[in-house]
Amino acid sequence: MNWDNFIQISIYLIVLLLAAKPLGTFMAHIYEGRPAGLNVWFASFEKWIYRVCGVRAEAGMTWKKYAVCVMLFNVLGLVVVYALQRLQSFLPFNPMAMPSVSPDSSFNTAVSFATNTNWQGYGGESTMSYLTQMLALTVQNFVSAATGMAVLVALIRGFIQKQTRTLGNFWVDLVRSTLYILMPLAIIMSLVLVSQGVVQTFKPSVTAALVQPMKDGAGKTVTQQTIAVGPAASQIAIKQLGTNGGGFFNANSAHPFENPTPLSNFLEMLSLLLIPAALCYTFGFMVRDRRQGWVLLAAMLIIFIPCLWGSVHFEQKGNLLFDKLGIDQRASVFQPGGNMEGKEARFGIANSALWSVATASASNGSVNSMHDSFMPLGGMIAMWLIQLGEVIFGGVGSGLYGLIAFMIVAVFIAGLMIGRTPEYLGKKIEAYEMKMASLVAFIPHVFILIPTALAVLIPAGKVGMLNPGAHGFSEVLYAFSSASGNNGSAFAGLSVNTLFYNTALGLAMFFCRYWLIIPMLAIAGSLSAKKIVPVSSGTLPTHTPLFAFFLAMVVLIVGALAFFPALALGPIVEHLMMSRI
Repeated sequence: MNWDNFIQISIYLIVLLLAAKPLGTFMAHIYEGRPAGLNVWFASFEKWIYRVCGVRAEAGMTWKKYAVCVMLFNVLGLVVVYALQRLQSFLPFNPMAMPSVSPDSSFNTAVSFATNTNWQGYGGESTMSYLTQMLALTVQNFVSAATGMAVLVALIRGFIQKQTRTLGNFWVDLVRSTLYILMPLAIIMSLVLVSQGVVQTFKPSVTAALVQPMKDGAGKTVTQQTIAVGPAASQIAIKQLGTNGGGFFNANSAHPFENPTPLSNFLEMLSLLLIPAALCYTFGFMVRDRRQGWVLLAAMLIIFIPCLWGSVHFEQKGNLLFDKLGIDQRASVFQPGGNMEGKEARFGIANSALWSVATASASNGSVNSMHDSFMPLGGMIAMWLIQLGEVIFGGVGSGLYGLIAFMIVAVFIAGLMIGRTPEYLGKKIEAYEMKMASLVAFIPHVFILIPTALAVLIPAGKVGMLNPGAHGFSEVLYAFSSASGNNGSAFAGLSVNTLFYNTALGLAMFFCRYWLIIPMLAIAGSLSAKKIVPVSSGTLPTHTPLFAFFLAMVVLIVGALAFFPALALGPIVEHLMMSRI
């Protein structure tokens, strides 16, 4: 890593960490109902929303009722998104007369955006009308993110409450997450992006004369280029802040109308991890022990920073085959050096690798470079971060409650190792909590490995593989890792807009979102009903740097044991093959 890369990455991490505490404090005040400016100014509007919707804000919910509300709300959103796609040819705000989307693609996209995955088997500017982009996709970007934040807050209440059956009110948590956190941040971000050149318009696509006429595939002369535009900035802002990731344009954040300048690139990268990092401090603030929040953030960084260094290193080192051909890949004043295939020249290797690691960590899925063009080990790092369960920052809310599930496992293991009572934040960790946490840790493994094996065995799966050998296997493994991890990014070279992949990936996204939410709410309900055990000499300290390291190792070991054989068949063997040639 050269000094230029080091300085850019250091500035990014410093700004991220400096922003975590003030934003985390603000969110804690919002969820606790303390005065925090916005919730005072818009209190009457919030009450009006509850009144119109028939919600009793003061009524608490058991974990089962909370889970039912989560499921009903998200399934309703899924149905609405599906219907808007199927009917878009008859609906307004469709200046380019886009036809209705096919049933299987509509199902896949509806599940994708309802689950905060934003996997896209379609090209946004050539498939979706403006109404579908705004009313279906952008709305889900808000409420799917707010759902994850609400579940996290319910889990936090499970730790701080004692001997009660209620976890708060899902509708209140949903409204506050959207109204006071996501919407203000998205409005500010949208305005900044527009100032940088991100498009925001209802006008139809525009045409421009080509400087030099060209021949198309049919041999006809082409003299004009169609340039897609639309209401992009409003969607780009929330896609990053809500760790959604779905691009308005097919090229996602590599498109100059989504990400036009170095400043927009920096701010969008910052948005990827901003709320997940700040929620760590929110957790510590709400449980009245800020050290616990810093431990969770430290465990994330223990894994994130080495992965970031590795990605930059492998990309800056370049293609091993080029070295054998005598091609100079060293960075100099005349060239950036390294592997620039699939990367934007205006961002370079450091910002491409940083975005890759951040988006894979954050359950975001947006890209500013082509992951399929990364070196085998550089691409493997992004894939492996997803396979760890999207708990290294992860989705807003979902990443942290996933890491807390690993914390429960770590506390239980550590307690057994040193003969101390497994406790976390004054609550005993018993068999029930371990069973639920184990489900959270291992359900994604099932929906990644089994469908991947099926896809490379049956004709319907193999027909979409455009690359042979280890790299083709990596593309399939990445696709199911991304879907099951609710990430949404992809290796290219795999045709996924087919009946098999739309259905299989859609099911993986659905089950790996809600089959994790339900066990986490069950843990919250169980903990909330327990009394708080006073700290004693037998209590295992979970606020130390040592325990942060231990937690990180538990996450790594679980991921390594589950996925190392599959990674050995894909990116690892591809790297070894390049070394031998």
